[in-house]
Amino acid sequence: MATGVPLFAVLIDYLLGMVMWTLIGRFGMGLFLPETSSFFFNRFFVRVTDPLIKRFEPITPAFLVRPLVPLYVAWFFYMARFYVLPWLLGYSVMGMLSFPLEGQIAQGLTRIRHVLTGG
Repeated sequence: MATGVPLFAVLIDYLLGMVMWTLIGRFGMGLFLPETSSFFFNRFFVRVTDPLIKRFEPITPAFLVRPLVPLYVAWFFYMARFYVLPWLLGYSVMGMLSFPLEGQIAQGLTRIRHVLTGG
């Protein structure tokens, strides 16, 4: 876990990170499947992210093609994680949290690799 960072900040970052990656997942699924697909992962991504996409409609540019909208909304969550959250916590360097969610995932994958390779 991130050292020197308050637990509530890490939890907020985890929440924002999960939302961001879910939106990116919907964008990725949208490259291969229509929104109306019956594939269960696609249905999950659409059902979970539709309310967010609707909330961001007022600031979504009209020229943006529909499949890019989830990526556009995910960008706001990225910006909040990288710039707004550290600023609210009083850090003088933007990006100070440096994404604890992704750091934890990378550490877990490294441990799995070491277990599988014996190294």
